[in-house]
Amino acid sequence: MFLGMEWYGWIFIIVAIAIVIPFKVKLIKWWNKREKNKKNQQKGNWGDDND
Repeated sequence: MFLGMEWYGWIFIIVAIAIVIPFKVKLIKWWNKREKNKKNQQKGNWGDDND
């Protein structure tokens, strides 16, 4: 077969990619939102002034 792999090997690779990509996109969106929230919380704070 192609590159010495059988057809079921390619199906496994395609399925694995189809599962991993949406999780990666979701993780990136979550991480960006988390960083944005952390940045917004740090604005206006002066040292130990946490009132």
